[in-house]
Amino acid sequence: MSYMTARKRAQGLGSAKSGTQHYWGMIKTSTGLLILVPLFVFTFGPILGATHAEVIAHFSRPFPAIVAALTIVVSWVHFKNGTQTAIEDYTDGMTRKLLIIAVTCIAYAAIAAGLFALVRLAL
Repeated sequence: MSYMTARKRAQGLGSAKSGTQHYWGMIKTSTGLLILVPLFVFTFGPILGATHAEVIAHFSRPFPAIVAALTIVVSWVHFKNGTQTAIEDYTDGMTRKLLIIAVTCIAYAAIAAGLFALVRLAL
Protein backbone atom coordinates (compact mmCIF):
# COMPACT_ATOMS: atom_id res chain seq x y z
CA MET A 1 0.00 0.00 0.00
CA SER A 2 1.45 3.32 -1.09
CA TYR A 3 0.94 6.46 0.95
CA MET A 4 2.09 8.79 -1.82
CA THR A 5 -0.35 11.33 -3.19
CA ALA A 6 -1.05 11.55 -6.91
CA ARG A 7 0.93 14.81 -7.09
CA LYS A 8 3.96 13.24 -5.41
CA ARG A 9 3.94 10.33 -7.88
CA ALA A 10 3.72 12.73 -10.84
CA GLN A 11 6.66 14.94 -9.83
CA GLY A 12 10.03 14.42 -11.42
CA LEU A 13 11.06 13.77 -14.99
CA GLY A 14 8.59 11.01 -15.81
CA SER A 15 8.60 7.26 -15.43
CA ALA A 16 11.95 6.76 -17.18
CA LYS A 17 13.49 9.82 -15.50
CA SER A 18 14.92 11.03 -18.82
CA GLY A 19 11.96 12.09 -20.98
CA THR A 20 12.42 15.80 -20.41
CA GLN A 21 16.11 15.58 -21.21
CA HIS A 22 15.41 13.86 -24.55
CA TYR A 23 12.69 16.38 -25.36
CA TRP A 24 14.91 19.40 -24.74
CA GLY A 25 17.77 17.76 -26.63
CA MET A 26 15.52 17.39 -29.66
CA ILE A 27 14.30 20.99 -29.32
CA LYS A 28 17.88 22.30 -29.17
CA THR A 29 19.08 20.29 -32.15
CA SER A 30 15.96 21.20 -34.15
CA THR A 31 16.59 24.88 -33.50
CA GLY A 32 20.23 24.45 -34.43
CA LEU A 33 19.27 22.72 -37.68
CA LEU A 34 16.76 25.46 -38.43
CA ILE A 35 19.69 27.88 -38.57
CA LEU A 36 22.41 25.57 -39.91
CA VAL A 37 20.65 23.93 -42.85
CA PRO A 38 20.00 27.19 -44.78
CA LEU A 39 23.56 28.32 -44.01
CA PHE A 40 24.87 24.97 -45.26
CA VAL A 41 22.79 25.14 -48.43
CA PHE A 42 24.02 28.65 -49.23
CA THR A 43 27.67 27.82 -48.51
CA PHE A 44 27.69 24.35 -50.12
CA GLY A 45 25.39 25.06 -53.07
CA PRO A 46 27.69 27.34 -55.06
CA ILE A 47 30.52 24.80 -54.95
CA LEU A 48 28.46 21.93 -56.41
CA GLY A 49 29.90 20.81 -59.73
CA ALA A 50 33.20 22.57 -59.16
CA THR A 51 36.59 21.00 -59.67
CA HIS A 52 38.43 19.25 -56.85
CA ALA A 53 40.87 22.16 -56.50
CA GLU A 54 38.01 24.67 -56.18
CA VAL A 55 36.29 22.53 -53.52
CA ILE A 56 39.51 22.31 -51.52
CA ALA A 57 40.00 26.08 -51.81
CA HIS A 58 36.39 26.67 -50.74
CA PHE A 59 36.55 24.44 -47.66
CA SER A 60 39.97 25.79 -46.72
CA ARG A 61 38.20 28.96 -45.66
CA PRO A 62 36.96 28.88 -42.05
CA PHE A 63 33.29 29.82 -42.47
CA PRO A 64 32.21 27.08 -44.94
CA ALA A 65 34.23 24.46 -43.04
CA ILE A 66 32.73 25.43 -39.67
CA VAL A 67 29.18 25.51 -41.05
CA ALA A 68 29.65 22.08 -42.66
CA ALA A 69 31.16 20.62 -39.46
CA LEU A 70 28.38 21.98 -37.26
CA THR A 71 25.74 20.73 -39.69
CA ILE A 72 27.26 17.24 -39.70
CA VAL A 73 27.46 17.02 -35.91
CA VAL A 74 24.08 18.55 -35.07
CA SER A 75 22.17 16.61 -37.73
CA TRP A 76 23.60 13.23 -36.65
CA VAL A 77 22.98 13.96 -32.97
CA HIS A 78 19.40 14.90 -33.87
CA PHE A 79 19.09 11.64 -35.84
CA LYS A 80 20.44 9.63 -32.90
CA ASN A 81 18.08 11.24 -30.39
CA GLY A 82 15.01 10.89 -32.61
CA THR A 83 15.74 7.30 -33.51
CA GLN A 84 16.43 6.45 -29.88
CA THR A 85 13.06 7.89 -28.88
CA ALA A 86 11.29 5.84 -31.57
CA ILE A 87 13.13 2.69 -30.48
CA GLU A 88 12.21 3.30 -26.84
CA ASP A 89 8.57 3.79 -27.80
CA TYR A 90 8.16 0.70 -29.97
CA THR A 91 10.56 -1.97 -28.69
CA ASP A 92 11.36 -3.59 -25.37
CA GLY A 93 13.85 -5.85 -23.65
CA MET A 94 17.22 -6.77 -25.10
CA THR A 95 16.15 -5.71 -28.60
CA ARG A 96 15.73 -2.14 -27.34
CA LYS A 97 19.20 -2.07 -25.81
CA LEU A 98 20.89 -3.56 -28.87
CA LEU A 99 19.12 -1.19 -31.27
CA ILE A 100 20.00 1.86 -29.17
CA ILE A 101 23.65 0.77 -29.03
CA ALA A 102 23.68 0.17 -32.80
CA VAL A 103 22.10 3.53 -33.62
CA THR A 104 24.48 5.35 -31.28
CA CYS A 105 27.49 3.64 -32.85
CA ILE A 106 26.26 4.40 -36.37
CA ALA A 107 25.64 8.06 -35.53
CA TYR A 108 29.04 8.62 -33.94
CA ALA A 109 30.80 6.71 -36.73
CA ALA A 110 29.05 8.92 -39.31
CA ILE A 111 30.07 12.04 -37.37
CA ALA A 112 33.67 10.85 -37.25
CA ALA A 113 33.70 9.98 -40.97
CA GLY A 114 32.13 13.29 -41.96
CA LEU A 115 34.51 15.34 -39.85
CA PHE A 116 37.49 13.32 -41.08
CA ALA A 117 36.51 13.97 -44.71
CA LEU A 118 35.99 17.66 -43.97
CA VAL A 119 39.37 17.96 -42.26
CA ARG A 120 41.02 16.21 -45.21
CA LEU A 121 39.43 18.80 -47.51
CA ALA A 122 40.16 21.79 -45.30
CA LEU A 123 43.77 21.00 -44.46
